[in-house]
Amino acid sequence: MHSRRSHLTLFALIVAALVGVALLAAPGSPVQKKPTLGLDLQGGLEVVLQAVPPKGHKLTSDDLDRSVSIMRNRVDKLGVSEPEIRKQGSNQIVIELAGVHDPAKAAAIIGKTAQLELYDLETSVTGPSKGAGAGQIVAKTRLYDLLKPVEAKAKQGEPSTYYLFNAKKRLLAGPIGSKAAIEKIRAKKSGKTTLLAVPEHMVVITCDSVSSAVCPGLAAAPTPGQEYFYLFEHDTTGPNPVPQMTGSDLDLSGTRQDIDPNTSQPVVLMKFTSKGNKLFHEVTKAEAVRGRALGFAQHFAIVLDNQIRTWPQIDYTDPSLANGIDPTGSGAQITGLQSLQEAKDIALVLQTGALPVKFNTIERTDVSATLGKDSLSQAYKAAIGGLILVCLFLLLLYRFLGLVAVVGLAIYGAFLYAAILLFNVTLTLPGFAGMILTIGVAADANVVIFERVKEEYRAGKSVRAAIANGYAKGFHTIVDANVVTAITALVLFAVATAGVKGFALMLLIGTVISLITAVAATRAMLGLLAGFRWFDNPHFMGAHGTQKGRWLQIDFANRAKFWFAFSGIFLLIAAVSLGARGLNLGIDFKGGTQMTFATPKPTSLDLVRAQTARIGHSKDAVIQGRGTQTNGNFYKQFQVRTKHLEPAQQTALENDLKKAVNAQKFGVQSVSSSFGAQIARLAIVAIIVSLLLIVLYITMRFRAVGGYKFAIPVIVGMLHDVLITIGIYSLSGREVTQSTVAAILTVLGYSIYDNIIIFDRVRENVPLMRRAPFDEIVNVSLWETIRRSLATTFITLLPIGSLLFFGGDTLKDFAFALLIGITSGAYSSIFIASPLLSWWKQRDPEYARRRPTVAVGDGDVALARAEGAAAAQPAVQAVAHPVHATEEAISRSQAKRERRKQRRRARPHGRAR
Repeated sequence: MHSRRSHLTLFALIVAALVGVALLAAPGSPVQKKPTLGLDLQGGLEVVLQAVPPKGHKLTSDDLDRSVSIMRNRVDKLGVSEPEIRKQGSNQIVIELAGVHDPAKAAAIIGKTAQLELYDLETSVTGPSKGAGAGQIVAKTRLYDLLKPVEAKAKQGEPSTYYLFNAKKRLLAGPIGSKAAIEKIRAKKSGKTTLLAVPEHMVVITCDSVSSAVCPGLAAAPTPGQEYFYLFEHDTTGPNPVPQMTGSDLDLSGTRQDIDPNTSQPVVLMKFTSKGNKLFHEVTKAEAVRGRALGFAQHFAIVLDNQIRTWPQIDYTDPSLANGIDPTGSGAQITGLQSLQEAKDIALVLQTGALPVKFNTIERTDVSATLGKDSLSQAYKAAIGGLILVCLFLLLLYRFLGLVAVVGLAIYGAFLYAAILLFNVTLTLPGFAGMILTIGVAADANVVIFERVKEEYRAGKSVRAAIANGYAKGFHTIVDANVVTAITALVLFAVATAGVKGFALMLLIGTVISLITAVAATRAMLGLLAGFRWFDNPHFMGAHGTQKGRWLQIDFANRAKFWFAFSGIFLLIAAVSLGARGLNLGIDFKGGTQMTFATPKPTSLDLVRAQTARIGHSKDAVIQGRGTQTNGNFYKQFQVRTKHLEPAQQTALENDLKKAVNAQKFGVQSVSSSFGAQIARLAIVAIIVSLLLIVLYITMRFRAVGGYKFAIPVIVGMLHDVLITIGIYSLSGREVTQSTVAAILTVLGYSIYDNIIIFDRVRENVPLMRRAPFDEIVNVSLWETIRRSLATTFITLLPIGSLLFFGGDTLKDFAFALLIGITSGAYSSIFIASPLLSWWKQRDPEYARRRPTVAVGDGDVALARAEGAAAAQPAVQAVAHPVHATEEAISRSQAKRERRKQRRRARPHGRAR
């Protein structure tokens, strides 16, 4: 009665929690919450910036904190809802702007991280940028044409930066401040190359349609996608410093966008420090005097990160400006702006000032809103499909117990959704992959327990006793398996980049909740149902008759050489493939730019190649059609991978593709080669740390029966699974991405699930079969658990198959690696780890002298175990382990009676009393 009351109380608590979940999700509820979607599901921009401190300056945490604060001010003024800006590692900042409508514009604003500089334009341009006429400025469309005329001058003094060009005068590398560094890059390039430098005390300044509405030296607005180059003087140490002013001369408190009350036009108000007032007055006075002398307006250029943002003129015809602008009163203002938005953007640049250190963009991801919407739809389909498949499998395999498990899965889903809302978890595509995978994890816990319950029921126990014993014996197995999965999720979360953290977080949350629902929810339901007479029926649980499957009762332990040879052959093939072909590393590891897009109707792959060639990447670009191929080389989805493209080049390619093939649903990712190397290092660290932690945990949990001798076979099996997965990627030529690494790390934790099931049974059988050889103990343990091992593997592969079939590209990357790794994990737990454990332990003196007690293929697992126990203890004795005391007291005569009883047990039991 006490047990029934406790189950009823537990079930009431679960129902109360479900009511709370309903309130959280119900529209119009006072406590309603909505899930937060990541930028890959609603579109937006993600930028990873890496700090580059100047020489002699050690980067500090305060530098990053101040930079984060400045960037947050910039982003807040963009009007983006719920931006995420955070530090990553010791020198990086991640900015995620989900739902932003113009990613390119947002990136242009937040990415401008160098010193703000103000130049007297006409006197600062030099070399090829200074035209033949007075005050004339020349804009170059190619950087090579800007630097080639000053090549001789660059050899005098110390050049500021270096650039490397190919035979077609296209940029290969730069800007790089070290000649030795760029020479190393040059040595790796094939074909003719030209190295050009920027002369000492000069700097390259650029302008384009994104950074400025107008550019110096152009008669019309800048062409979209085209970048223009200028050479400026840059000497801050001489008597007449250039640039004439910097951002430190501005007083940010009074610098803002406004509306001129006289003209109702947008303006930008600038307020200066006392030093800035004097400098600005001197510069504008000189410009006014020159303007009157030459008869045309002079300008000062506002430059951020060596890019012209605006270049307002000084109206020399205005009598009040004859002696320049004296900003000591209300300050100065920039007028004649194209729009209110232009005024806001200029004010934003001026307001945020300079960052304490320079930042380089090492990764950038743009996702269009339409692509995000499609990805969300695909993720929902994959999740629903996986859930339906798992539910059908549970119902077919376990009948009424399966129905209880399905209800448990529904409770799991509700609790998982509540956790997402309560902890404000941002849902991303990788997060969806982790959530779908945990559907299999949640179902696996039920499989382990239900198989235990069926074993206990077949052994002659009542339903209530079978449920109690099944949960008691299965609990440790479930905890061990889930702890190992949680370890890998935690390691992955600790070292992963922003995109994969969502996968690790959802896997961790789902694992914890699945443990709660399997142990609490289904336990409470079964405990309540066990009190009804109609429930005491073997057909309800699929436990009627004896457990069949004699074909599975082979000598696993003593055929190790065959299993090892089979795996060795495949690993050899994989090694040859890796040596000959290597891995198809994606831009996550190699760096570069990857653009995905779709077309409304099938489009020729050759046409896409032709558009890519127009921006000079015909040789290094990899253009692939994705999805269903029609009419030869025609597709609706495409992926373009090239070396790193500058924002202007990305925009040019997008515009070309929109015009040529009506491209839409763009997704763009740019990764620097240094960031790719960092991801590779972190992946290796994560694998090593995961292996060490798992070894420590298993050694501790199995210390009573051998400790590390149980851990080492598990590690060998896991390495086997990882190598198999990598080998298949090499053989198939599939692209290796961050998603692949995350999936492989998950395989490390998940492939151990079957090992834990088998090894827990070995640990349980060791004290029962005290006279049996260890290979016999392993065989019997495998016979007893192989069905549930295969069932847990299959039930996990169901949602993974849904990911592979319904998911988008990112989800399919996860699914393929998981499919291979988990299948290999099921194989290695039975045919690698278990035989290796048997081979190792059988050589212990304790087991080497024992003789076989059970014949392989007997077909009766329960009897084999009983005879092993009888051989160990021919007389009835009490043992220290209370759970197995009855089993260890079985005599040979009792074993024979048990065999007859098993054969007769084809009809339902009567109620046990």
